[in-house]
Amino acid sequence: MGRRLRAREFSVRELTEQTLQGIERANPTLNAFITITREQALTRADELDAMLGRGEDLGPLHGIPVAHKDCFLTKGVRTTGGSKIFRDWVPDRDAEVVERMNAVGMVMVGKTGLHELTYGITNVNPHYGPVHNPHDGTRVSGGSSGGSGAAVAAGLIPAATGTDTGGSIRIPASFCGCVGLKPTFGKISREGVMPLGPSQDHVGPMASTVEDTALLYRVMAGVIGSTDKSVDGLRIGLPENYFWEDLAPDVRFLCRGAVQIIGALGAKPREIRVPDVNPLMDVARTTLLYEGARTLRKHSTREEDFGADVWALLEQGMKISDGEFQKSQVRRAELSAHFAKLWDDLDLLMMPTTPITAFPIDTKEDLRPQTTRLTRPFNLLGWPALSLPCGASSEGLPVGIQLVAAPGKEHLLLRAGEAIEAGVKIPIKKRAPLKC
Repeated sequence: MGRRLRAREFSVRELTEQTLQGIERANPTLNAFITITREQALTRADELDAMLGRGEDLGPLHGIPVAHKDCFLTKGVRTTGGSKIFRDWVPDRDAEVVERMNAVGMVMVGKTGLHELTYGITNVNPHYGPVHNPHDGTRVSGGSSGGSGAAVAAGLIPAATGTDTGGSIRIPASFCGCVGLKPTFGKISREGVMPLGPSQDHVGPMASTVEDTALLYRVMAGVIGSTDKSVDGLRIGLPENYFWEDLAPDVRFLCRGAVQIIGALGAKPREIRVPDVNPLMDVARTTLLYEGARTLRKHSTREEDFGADVWALLEQGMKISDGEFQKSQVRRAELSAHFAKLWDDLDLLMMPTTPITAFPIDTKEDLRPQTTRLTRPFNLLGWPALSLPCGASSEGLPVGIQLVAAPGKEHLLLRAGEAIEAGVKIPIKKRAPLKC
């Protein structure tokens, strides 16, 4: 899009108008957006066209549309957090990430739907309705960044922001068939983003390709990109215990195919054993329940304004004592030091993003533990993790492969992700007709 804008094939306004038309056409069925910012976006597009006309180019993202998950504060535009409580809240400032994207010339076209208060993995929201999977509208988009994932995967927008406390970027990326990056904890500012579990909350980009995701990451984090594209010699661990266990057959088959692709390009994948992950999961759940309940405690007198699933989690969290939480954090430090030894002779870890594909919206079973089983550990550890599509199941549903690196090694994730993406031969169907 950037190249075509600079070649004057179309203007920023024309691109923005076309993007808005696509969103307005699809959203009544997909429900990926809570708010569409038509007038603000068109005004911004005209400003950016005028800048290009004067020879002022803000960089490769100048004029590119973006949508923000509706927990990012946006000046003059309501920020609901997917909650009834904040339905009419209009902030007077932008989140730092929004400021950064504005500064490089991106055009905000709307705010995307999310699981209530970012606390869930389905995006079945009792206040704003479910976000539907663009490949099968009867299925969930995944959460909590499901609106961003669905909008990108449906081809409505090229870029979106998300947050990830237990898998909330990577799960919708896996379920919807796009790319999502959870960077190292603290690498991207959370200033102006509604919190849930402050010690596990991460902010990151979602896009259609790894290359675009890398470009967004560099802007959001304020880092310089690596020019090294080779994966030759990368030492990749395949954790056979836990992370490659209990997978749906299609997930296992397609993710093994991704391993073969990167191996054929010169990387060195090998099976390994990792320390017991279950204690890590226990601490991660305790940490989130405790922090989530304290973060939202000031609204605890408004039970009627919460969805049943989120309220149940808050009740669980209030039962965890300060002493129990402190003990969990001591254990967290011990486990983190133990797991960090994996990086002594590895560059990356590789495993599926989710053990299953997107499930029906009307599923009554609680699939949160299963869905977050392969993502949540890396929120507690704070390690960067990337999810990208590696094919489609026999039902035509996307499958995601996950790459994990040591803190600060996002460049390795993105390098390996681009290599896998280039080699995947099973396409993810775009703009599939919805059946909801």
